[in-house]
Amino acid sequence: MKDKIVLEGGCLCGKLRYQISALPFAADYCHCVHCQKISGAPVMAWMDFKSDQVTWLEGHLREYASSATVRRGFCADCGATLSFRHLAHPAYLTLAIVSLDAPDRVAPTYHIYTDHQRHGCHLQDDLPRFSQGQV
Repeated sequence: MKDKIVLEGGCLCGKLRYQISALPFAADYCHCVHCQKISGAPVMAWMDFKSDQVTWLEGHLREYASSATVRRGFCADCGATLSFRHLAHPAYLTLAIVSLDAPDRVAPTYHIYTDHQRHGCHLQDDLPRFSQGQV
């Protein structure tokens, strides 16, 4: 990769590693049912990149078809959720913020799918909220 490495990350066991050549163009908290089920948490924090800004260094990302148009990437060894990819937007890749080596470098700026927010998950921020996704 000829660009400067801006961010690095990987899975829990370390068998999957990636580097990113730019800061994300968007970052959000997703409250959709699929994110809840895949993460085992009431909300998932994601960051969006152009696909060519992400380089996989080690391991092979496995993907699960969570719908006809969405692929969710994970480590086959430790099971860590790492990515979200929508087939209608092949130029983009979404990565889990917590998979970064330094996750505090990226902060979500809005919430999506808040219609599916769990009752026990109380939002204490002033970020914009959207009942569905953002395009």
